[in-house]
Amino acid sequence: MKSIIILGSTGSIGVNSLIIAKRYGYMVEALVAGSNIELLNRQIEEFSPKFVYVSNPKDIYRVNHNNIFSGEDGIVELLEQTQSDLVVNALVGYIGLAPTLKSIELGKKVALANKESLVVAGEFIDMSRIIPIDSEHFGLWYLMSGREVSKLYITASGGAFRDWKIEDMRSASFKDALKHPNWSMGNKITVDSATMTNKLFELLEARWLFNTTNIEAYIEKKSIIHALVEFIDGSTTAHFAGVDMKLPIAFAINGEVKEEILKPVNLLEIGALEFKEIREERYPIWEIKEHLLKNPHLGVVVNASNEEAIKRFEQGRCTFFEMSKIVLNSYKKFENIKVKDIKDIISIDKEVRDYINL
Repeated sequence: MKSIIILGSTGSIGVNSLIIAKRYGYMVEALVAGSNIELLNRQIEEFSPKFVYVSNPKDIYRVNHNNIFSGEDGIVELLEQTQSDLVVNALVGYIGLAPTLKSIELGKKVALANKESLVVAGEFIDMSRIIPIDSEHFGLWYLMSGREVSKLYITASGGAFRDWKIEDMRSASFKDALKHPNWSMGNKITVDSATMTNKLFELLEARWLFNTTNIEAYIEKKSIIHALVEFIDGSTTAHFAGVDMKLPIAFAINGEVKEEILKPVNLLEIGALEFKEIREERYPIWEIKEHLLKNPHLGVVVNASNEEAIKRFEQGRCTFFEMSKIVLNSYKKFENIKVKDIKDIISIDKEVRDYINL
């Protein structure tokens, strides 16, 4: 029987992955979760995994399973015990890097939603083992179909503050940043959407996945168009789809899809569509976009500083715009770093975090 491993099973992508796995008759060999033990226990009851991981060892007694991993190296240890050929990595943040590397080392394919894996260490990841789940990268892949292209485009919703006055954004709270107008996902990705860091990461992912720096992003408020491809003949094709991750997940898990996964887009209901430029005065992080695409090894600096900045914002220790200042300052401080291997990545990640928390 076909089997699958799901990292981040209690998040929105993990939940959708389980729906698709059940639909196509996959056995779930392992579930990796954070702190939502109640949902994890319901998943264990329904899917009967062989292995389970929870991030906090103190939660082990609450989990209804006899084979539980936990702690810093627990996910890697779990992966070493598994037989499945496919891993869905829907973990959020730097924690997702080690499982991606271990899965590839073990010869597994990785259906990747963990942006940080490619942002931090794309140079050292075998792209032939990666299947993108992000709707933007899935859209690009879907449109390209092996044809020669001249430019790639992805879209952004604009985040929680896209319609706010800039002066009001200066006093915006963490809770304000979580009020996304189009969808509901985890805290980090929603804050990253508000700062546009999420889209910066996706551009860097696309740079590794499709081996090009000729990539652009625009705001499309309705989140109906996820990607566009400009072909060498001068024509441009767009990928329209509802805000639902099940389609890219279905392709990643099953390899092909020959039935309706999403309701078709109703063009009359959509009405007018508008594309807007991403401007630095509202999204200061955009200042480094071109430089980062030309120097992708600096993704480790952006990721580490961004994760630390979000912690500060959540704790009320910095303002919304100060998050971007922290990232940009760190980027300038470490822009001359050299990266030779994964050990360097780990070392630089720690150095950047230490610098911010002095």
